[in-house]
Amino acid sequence: MDGLRLERRDAAGLGDIRPQLLEVYAEVYADRLGEEFHSVERFDERHGWNTEVPGFAAVVGYLDERPIGYAYGCTLQDGTRWWNGLRTPVQDGATVESGARTFALSELMVVDKARGTGVARQIHDELLRGRPEERVTLLVERDHLRVRALYEAWGYEWFGEVQPFEDSPVYDAMVLDLR
Repeated sequence: MDGLRLERRDAAGLGDIRPQLLEVYAEVYADRLGEEFHSVERFDERHGWNTEVPGFAAVVGYLDERPIGYAYGCTLQDGTRWWNGLRTPVQDGATVESGARTFALSELMVVDKARGTGVARQIHDELLRGRPEERVTLLVERDHLRVRALYEAWGYEWFGEVQPFEDSPVYDAMVLDLR
């Protein structure tokens, strides 16, 4: 997309643009904001948790100085809750985290006008560029088959089924080897 500017930010650097990021979220999830789990308030709460975890990083995509998409995540720590609610048997040790093994891509979103333009991939790749972890994981809603297919085209593989919160949708956990 012509004019796209990507900017890396740490947790402290997101504070000054938080209202704009919430606007992007509200635009992307406009049809689901009435659901408690997808409300702006709940998203903001989950976003806040992520910024407190070591290894947090974010990339914001701008067009005409307005955020049009972003991605963020953090390094999974020993004792993480990320794998809570895993409903699929996995190999022994597959969910053991050390604080250096796995980067969790918590959110990747772009506004409608940026969809299908490659912006999401550019934001994704910039976020993962230079990451020291051996793998990255993300969650995609089970009924979002097109999104899952996109991640598979980027090299992600299905890991298991997870429902991280009692009121959350069921997700497919996916993993990408970074080595």
